[in-house]
Amino acid sequence: MNQPNNGGAPQVQQLPKSETESRHEERKTILEQIGAERNSKALLYVTGDRPAMETQIGPDVDDIFVEHLDALWPAQKISLVLYTTGGNTATAWRLINLLRTFCDELEIIVLVKALSSGTLMCLGANQIVMSKQSTLGPIDPSLNSPLNPQVPGTNPPQRAPVSVEAVQGYLDVAKSLGVNDSGSLATVLTHLSSQIHPLVLGQIFRTRTQIRDLAKKLLVHQDLEDKKKEEIIDFLCSESGSHDHTMNRREATELGLKIEKPSAEFYEILKNMYDNVSSTLKLRDRFSPDTEVANNPSVHYRLRRGLIESADCGSHQFITEGVLTKVQVQQAGAPPAIGFQDNRLFEGWQREQEK
Repeated sequence: MNQPNNGGAPQVQQLPKSETESRHEERKTILEQIGAERNSKALLYVTGDRPAMETQIGPDVDDIFVEHLDALWPAQKISLVLYTTGGNTATAWRLINLLRTFCDELEIIVLVKALSSGTLMCLGANQIVMSKQSTLGPIDPSLNSPLNPQVPGTNPPQRAPVSVEAVQGYLDVAKSLGVNDSGSLATVLTHLSSQIHPLVLGQIFRTRTQIRDLAKKLLVHQDLEDKKKEEIIDFLCSESGSHDHTMNRREATELGLKIEKPSAEFYEILKNMYDNVSSTLKLRDRFSPDTEVANNPSVHYRLRRGLIESADCGSHQFITEGVLTKVQVQQAGAPPAIGFQDNRLFEGWQREQEK
């Protein structure tokens, strides 16, 4: 709870150490249970989606994965327990290839969600374990670039992500309306490039080709016929209708992916893991500076936003630490309002020290 700031120093708002250690030990036990149940070595990777404190798959995890995989070696089979809304496509590709060099068989256990680049990772597994709540999603990427269109009315300026498939959809609509000759298509492209920088458009078309190529290479591990692979790629890249489309276990199975349903006993193990992760990262609670600061002029906060863990190598956690301070914000024609200054002291992966 928040305490009055009598001395003027920022108040520390963080999980009691004993509770943190207890949750970590519980996850370690659950990973051992998963390994025993699946006859494998288990590895947990979570990018949190706490509202206003989301994280994504990124290249800063490469060395950490190597550290855990070295500790798991030798491993005939690895079970990656994955929770993510997606992130960097190139990192997802590297991680799957890295994992496969450390084992003969790789399975991915979807801990509620493995969306976008998380789904791309799943395509590289020999099998995908999905519970009743588990979801996959389209793998069509969006590009973020300093050259992207600016979001109107944002200060400081923010850039809108550009969906690869949305651009292709725009061109497909033009063709469906009869725009087929070179002159008319040139006019369409000229208009499009007036809204989206030509260099971004060039990267979009390269990325669209690349994502389909990566998906095809990864699906070789699911031992599917070429026609079925193309159907899966077409659906995940363009035919799902929206990047926000979520695909449950039944739909993933009907699509042709190698999906396994957990037993009732194993489902309870996975539910315990999700409950622990959700509580540790506060996934259900929006990060609100107003709530964090409460009646104090400032608070020192430390948040856990991601996890990479194994029973053999301990816990790495993505930490954001900073000081929130109340400030007055001047508004034209209105009295000053209360705002918050967020001074970030640290942001990155740290190893959780064990006693």
